[in-house]
Amino acid sequence: MANLKEIRNRITSVSSTQQITKAMKMVSAAKLRRAQDAIVQMRPYANKLKDLLENLSSTLESSEGIYSETREVKNVLLIPITSNRGLCGAFNNNVIKKASYLANHEYANAKVSMLCIGKKSDEFFKRTEYHIIGSDLPRHLNELFDNLTFDQVAPVAQLVMNAFANKQFDKVIIIYNQFKNAAVQILQEEQFLPVQKPESSSSGSKVDYLFEPSKEYIVTELIPKSLKIQLYKALLDSHASEHGARMTAMHKATDNAGALIKELKLTYNKARQASITNEILEIVGGAEALKG
Repeated sequence: MANLKEIRNRITSVSSTQQITKAMKMVSAAKLRRAQDAIVQMRPYANKLKDLLENLSSTLESSEGIYSETREVKNVLLIPITSNRGLCGAFNNNVIKKASYLANHEYANAKVSMLCIGKKSDEFFKRTEYHIIGSDLPRHLNELFDNLTFDQVAPVAQLVMNAFANKQFDKVIIIYNQFKNAAVQILQEEQFLPVQKPESSSSGSKVDYLFEPSKEYIVTELIPKSLKIQLYKALLDSHASEHGARMTAMHKATDNAGALIKELKLTYNKARQASITNEILEIVGGAEALKG
């Protein structure tokens, strides 16, 4: 059995860790509220805009819709969205695993590149053959989370759209965690480009649209904006999911630390009682020896 000093030091250490995890849980809870409000307000608008985008793309000719052009998949761009920091459970690992699976299995016959958003995915994939080298796509995208606004995200989306339009990539996939609640994040694999047509269009049903002010204006203005909103929504979802995952992980860590402290105190009391019993036995044995 460990001596009393070792157990006391362990209790002190675990108590300090518990205070840290409790503080981190409170900080994540405060940040989660703001991030949750942002994605809840954005999601209905983004989803409706995406439906409009898909329906509009189904009416365009191949020469008109450069972002809905379907080509043979030879070059694939995967965009894994992770966080800049850890201590959030399996949040980052799930995205990295999904991106690796797509690269190694689903798109094994194509040339795969990774445009990483977040330090964790960038640190993982920069040691692999999928990391982008020598491309005009943006770098240091982990800085987006320092000031997550539409104005910061829009140029990144535009560069990805330009790369697709220039046929540098034939398909672009976004991989991120969709926020459901503080304890649940849903891993999403979302096709960014080319724009997918609604399922009803493939069955032969076609909608006749009246364009105002003109079809050309809608194509040049609405579709690019919709794609930028789609990437921005994915980042907001991931940002809220990160804080929810971290809050949940720190809550569990705090509870585990409490249980460990309770167990250590029980061990300490047992060791202390055994020490006292040994001292009493030594005293009694010494007194009996003197009598003899």
